[in-house]
Amino acid sequence: MAQQLAKKDDDRDDEAEYSPFTGIEKGAVLQEARVFNDPQLDARRCSQVITKLLYLLNQGETFTKTEATEVFFAVTKLFQSRDMGLRRMVYLMIKEISPSADEVIIVTSSLMKDMNSKIDMYKANAIRVLCRITDGTLLTQIERYIKQAIVDKNPVVASAALVSGIHLLQTNPEIVKRWSNEVQEAVQSRAALVQFHALGLLHQIRQNDRLAVSKLVTSLTRGTVRSPLAQCLLIRYTSQVIRESGNNTESGDRPFYDYLESCLRHKSEMVIFEAARAITELNGVTSRELTPAITVLQLFLSSSKPVLRFAAVRTLNKVAMIHPTSVTNCNIDMESLISDQNRSIATLAITTLLKTGNESSVDRLMKQITNFMSDIADEFKIVIVEAIRSLCQKFPLKYRSLMNFLSNILREEGGFEYKKAIVDSIVILIREIPDAKETGLLHLCEFIEDCEFTYLSTQILHFLGIEGPKTSDPSKYIRFVYNRVHLENATVRAGALSTLAKFGAAVDALKPRIFVLLRRCLFDSDDEVRDRATLYLNTLGGDGSVVETDNAVKDFLFGPFDIPLANLETSLKNYEPSEEAFDIDSVPKEVKSQPLAEKKAAGKKPTGLGAPPSAPSSTADAYQRMLSSIPEFANFGSLFKSSAPVELTEAETEYAVNVIKHIFDRHVVFQYNCTNTIPEQLLEHVIVFVDSSEADEFSEVFSKPLKSLPYDSPGQIFVAFEKPEGVPALGKFSNVLKFIVKEVDPTTGEAEDDGVEDEYQLEDLEIVSADYMLKVGVSNFRNAWESMGPDFERVDEYGLGPRENLAEAVNTVTNLLGLQPCEGTEVVPPNSRSHTCLLSGVFIGNIKVLVRLSFGLDGPKDVAMKLSVRSEDETVSDAIHEIVASG
Repeated sequence: MAQQLAKKDDDRDDEAEYSPFTGIEKGAVLQEARVFNDPQLDARRCSQVITKLLYLLNQGETFTKTEATEVFFAVTKLFQSRDMGLRRMVYLMIKEISPSADEVIIVTSSLMKDMNSKIDMYKANAIRVLCRITDGTLLTQIERYIKQAIVDKNPVVASAALVSGIHLLQTNPEIVKRWSNEVQEAVQSRAALVQFHALGLLHQIRQNDRLAVSKLVTSLTRGTVRSPLAQCLLIRYTSQVIRESGNNTESGDRPFYDYLESCLRHKSEMVIFEAARAITELNGVTSRELTPAITVLQLFLSSSKPVLRFAAVRTLNKVAMIHPTSVTNCNIDMESLISDQNRSIATLAITTLLKTGNESSVDRLMKQITNFMSDIADEFKIVIVEAIRSLCQKFPLKYRSLMNFLSNILREEGGFEYKKAIVDSIVILIREIPDAKETGLLHLCEFIEDCEFTYLSTQILHFLGIEGPKTSDPSKYIRFVYNRVHLENATVRAGALSTLAKFGAAVDALKPRIFVLLRRCLFDSDDEVRDRATLYLNTLGGDGSVVETDNAVKDFLFGPFDIPLANLETSLKNYEPSEEAFDIDSVPKEVKSQPLAEKKAAGKKPTGLGAPPSAPSSTADAYQRMLSSIPEFANFGSLFKSSAPVELTEAETEYAVNVIKHIFDRHVVFQYNCTNTIPEQLLEHVIVFVDSSEADEFSEVFSKPLKSLPYDSPGQIFVAFEKPEGVPALGKFSNVLKFIVKEVDPTTGEAEDDGVEDEYQLEDLEIVSADYMLKVGVSNFRNAWESMGPDFERVDEYGLGPRENLAEAVNTVTNLLGLQPCEGTEVVPPNSRSHTCLLSGVFIGNIKVLVRLSFGLDGPKDVAMKLSVRSEDETVSDAIHEIVASG
């Protein structure tokens, strides 16, 4: 019989996994929901239908308003059933379907009846559902019942009320804060979950009051918190108070440290670990403070529970980054974890040992790791490679064994990221350990003999061209480089040619051999390779004479290329063949002259932001000159308007970015002012990727990236869009800052050669109607209004809805239109019930606009407005009204 069962199980394993919800369709389930209306309810059948409905909702299926209403009313009829299982399904369904305010009334009486039921299961679930679907008005009516439930003897009811309070705190905080006394009483409950939920709610109620949180922690750490879950919460709150209070200035002791240490002796493993982790994460933690936490974590390393072993080794791994000597005592226990069945635990154990091990243990660790590497995934291998690199930097005399290990795993199978991590490690070790240079370069040369990744091959060839000529025998690398010309694709062949040219420029004795190899490449099938061969032969003097390479040639081959490629491309396109050769010095470089307001970092509040709008001429002229100096923008015509800088990042972030919108008749140019605020980083190839999918009338025509962005040196990126001529097109643009980040040595100030691609999400940017309005004031509004005449006047009335006061309404409409208030009419006298505001400006196309706004209070707070517009073009007058109507 047992054999038959085993066979049956084997057959099932071979079959596809079966799901009871396979093939469920919304229409069919809605048809089945008619069973809710049967006179004799089948509880089991109804529960199955509700389960299917819940499955559809959780899979993202949407119900129409009519379908949702029908299902809701049908479900409410199930309250007549006495089946407890079905009742629980009804509660779930009502919560998930989220009835509207009109429909909530239908079910409220049934839920309130259940809330006062003698059956605790009904009471708890009714509280959860009511708090989920009701608004603040009904909440005040049931508040008394929720308070009673919080201190209910049944833990299920009390927890339901407390969890509902946590959710309600987001929408009705004032009501929930009135329950503090009841919640305080629930914190003393003997039920573990009640105490946990009560402590969480009480902390959220007081979280904005630092003193109240400190008093809460003080009182509870002296008392007895029985629930392990609540104890873990209290430890986290205690850590927060410790971080905010700092050390005791008199004794040097931390407040509440004794409490954290006492938790290390708790009977619950969860509390012990939480306390140990809290101690290890304290700011400026000392070795004396760490010792008890490290001791309990060491005990966890030999636990039979994988989760405890993982938690302990992960925490010790983090500690080892800052306090490696404190973790040394755990090394013997961690070595036994290298063979752990859980690969995550084994990987963490190895990387921790690599951080804490001494020089004598390196060889033994390498043997253990070699056997281990073949059993883990690439993501874990990368972590180990990075740890080995750090170990080699720590013990440079062990570079031979570590470099050999890296070269061996470099020849094994693996993905791009894994191989890149190994290559990067070898390159870093070559730079930092002079004795490892020749060994490392040979390892890299052997790797490119059989490298399947073009990117890695070209990067290694580039590095070889820089470091190879500086070795004692540069000629031994020539063979490896030239092999790439025969055996690789065009990209790698071109890179190999550049490397050969660098060897020829740096080592005069190798020039004859290099010339022979370069001439063979003149007949390559790829034009890029042929062009490079011709260029390098002419540059190095390929006539056969061996002379010292000119410094200008070395600068060309080894120096940085400081001319933007976009500028070079444009200049080459505009160059007309003539007797005069193309002069690369004529190519414009980065625009250095920027208005002061834009050169300020976003977080440093540029002074130009508060400049009065009545005198923008000098700034506008500076913008016009700056944009005209960029060839791509020269034919955009005259600049109509430049906006004030719009912040796209928050203050005190890693990168400060603001944007200025330059409006032309047929184009819009975004000028992104970027500042790098991290001293240890250099950003290169900085661009802003702009997604205009929500701006249909705009099409990107040009982008001008930033070549380099050093620390605290503002730079500009430009992105230009084309739009319909003279039309105030609107749209929303999402922005992502993309760049290559390179680490900078703080002592020398030099950046590493290799960087990492990264990106930074910026805030969205909008082109609004006000961007097409130029604020231009008039000295005498009445005379200007009369002289404009009524020919193109448009008048209409609007209801602005409830407002706090007239001043808010005036400010809203003024900002919406983007016009200049005249004669001080933007100021509304206090307690006024009516007000007139006068605005003037110029619409795109240099069309003058005058606006008279008449506001009045219609009822207690409703504001009505009469809008009168006069302009030189009737379409502009209509456009002003459309802006207000749609705004």
